Amino acid sequence: MDYIKHIRSLVGQEKVIMVVAGAFVFDKDNRLLLQQRTDSGSWGLPGGFMELGETVQETARREVFEETGLRLGELNLFGLYSGPKYEKTFSNGDQVYMVLVLFTCNDYDGELVKSNEESLKNTFFPINNLPENLFVDHQEFFDDLLANKEKPIIR
Repeated sequence: MDYIKHIRSLVGQEKVIMVVAGAFVFDKDNRLLLQQRTDSGSWGLPGGFMELGETVQETARREVFEETGLRLGELNLFGLYSGPKYEKTFSNGDQVYMVLVLFTCNDYDGELVKSNEESLKNTFFPINNLPENLFVDHQEFFDDLLANKEKPIIR
C-alpha cells in the first residue's frame, strides 16, 4: 500500500504534512524539461510525493522517471519551500500542507517519454521561451529560477 493511501485510510481528508520533491532538468543545450500535466493541461516541473523509506533525492529521481522516463544522476539543491501558501485542498477534498524540495539536474540518461498517464507531453524548452500556460502552483519556482537567486533558496 502506498503511503498516501495508508495515511488517508487513517485520517480521511484532514490536513496532513506531505513532502514533495522534483527537479529542474536541463539538457546539454540548457533547455528546461517541462511536463504538460494531465490534471490541468498546464506545464510544470516533474515531481511528486515522497514515499516511506525514501530520501528527497530518491523521491525526485523516482517521480521524474515515472513521469518522463529519464533517470537522473547528480542532483543539486535548488530550494526548499514551505509555509501557509503551500496548503492545498485537492479536488477530491484531501487537504495537504506541503514541504517542497527542488533540485537542478544536468545529468540524466534514458529516453524521454512523450506522454503517459501523468503527462500529456514532456518537452524541453529554451529557458527564455517557456510556454505561457505554466502550472500556477509552480510559478514561484520559475520566478526564482529566472531571477538567478543564490542557491539554495529557502522560503
